[in-house]
Amino acid sequence: MGRLFGTDGVRGLAGVDVTAELALNLAHAAALVLGRDARGESRRAIAVVARDPRVSGEFISAAVSAGLAAAGVDVLDAGVIPTPAAAYLVADTDADFGVMVSASHNPAADNGIKFFAEGGRKLPDDVEDQIEAAMSRPATAVTGREVGRIRRFADAEDRYLVHLLGTLEGLSLEGIHVVLDCAHGAAAGISPDVFTDAGAKVTVIGNDPDGFNINDGVGSTHLEPLQARVLAEGADLGIAHDGDADRCLAVDGDGNVIDGDKIMAIIALSMSARGKLEKNTLVATVMSNLGLKLAMANNGIDIVETGVGDRYVLEAINAGGYSLGGEQSGHVIMSEHATTGDGILTGLHIAAEMKRSGKSLAKLAECMKVYPQVLVNVRGVDRSGVAGDEVLQQAITQAEIALEGKGRVLLRPSGTEPVVRVMVEAEHVDQAQQLADDLAGIVKERLAI
Repeated sequence: MGRLFGTDGVRGLAGVDVTAELALNLAHAAALVLGRDARGESRRAIAVVARDPRVSGEFISAAVSAGLAAAGVDVLDAGVIPTPAAAYLVADTDADFGVMVSASHNPAADNGIKFFAEGGRKLPDDVEDQIEAAMSRPATAVTGREVGRIRRFADAEDRYLVHLLGTLEGLSLEGIHVVLDCAHGAAAGISPDVFTDAGAKVTVIGNDPDGFNINDGVGSTHLEPLQARVLAEGADLGIAHDGDADRCLAVDGDGNVIDGDKIMAIIALSMSARGKLEKNTLVATVMSNLGLKLAMANNGIDIVETGVGDRYVLEAINAGGYSLGGEQSGHVIMSEHATTGDGILTGLHIAAEMKRSGKSLAKLAECMKVYPQVLVNVRGVDRSGVAGDEVLQQAITQAEIALEGKGRVLLRPSGTEPVVRVMVEAEHVDQAQQLADDLAGIVKERLAI
């Protein structure tokens, strides 16, 4: 049996992979590791529990709350709120830990369970392993006054909204027209209010969640409706969230997509100019475009590179004391204000830089030239053999020579399936495609299972 926890909690098809029984047992185990056992104190542990609006979140979050209360943990039920809101509220309430029930950008039929430690931080692998191991321990028997209470967290949204507005330090977004795509997800109840209260003119799409339509043709994975609405409204920009609002992609006033790399470039330059970019360093993954690295180098900003996944970005930020990092997919972490990616926070600060500079989003995005990037997934191969195959390594070297320092090659084995991802960046897309296809052919030939 494989490891229960994936790169972002426990996730799968709700009712099949993620069942009420699993949620109950997982929550009980988390109470043992993150609650009483972790603190070693006499007072009752407290946990914040939240979810996105997919229908299965109702029974899964109920099972989570039941498992926690049965183990003696008091539950603050925050209802439907974004993942970064749950993380913030764990810190804001001095709770012992938090639980978010969400499958992020996945279809409505999926769901997941992720945990936050004290302070709203993601769990390291070893703590997740402790929780998984604790699932086989005997259930803790608590009775009478030791049983946990489940209470509605009535002002959860308001606390988070006030926090977000406070990050603008009094800056008004008056004069900026933004279209928000809430992906029929957790942002629907908060993002429009935040931008409106910040002074922006707001048009909203994807803000009618019914439990089944989350991420369905809208949001950060389907940008076409947002692009069309920005153009139809003559808006200054569009902001697209995913189902749990921990990521943000943008659209400029001309309908062009502004991805996570360009968003990071814009915010990094802004923070650097204002003396807020700690150690003048940005944290990004190996999949970020070469253009981001060159743009930062041209402006005297260092880049720390990590593996793929926002958890690794977070680890590097925390270890190095940095203040900004993220991924091409739109997970942007501003550590002064958040312990995880926050799509609403990111969107606010894109608009804030437009207001400060007086520049359009298209003009701000000119700070970075995007190099054509081709990704080829080679399936049915031994992903562990990439580093050890001499012929393949020679082919990679030859491809890098052909790029003449104006591109790069990256072969990344999948962490969960027999797939090797071949990524090539070059000045011209035809060259990138040719080199990627050639390398993919060699991977298929040399590493075939």
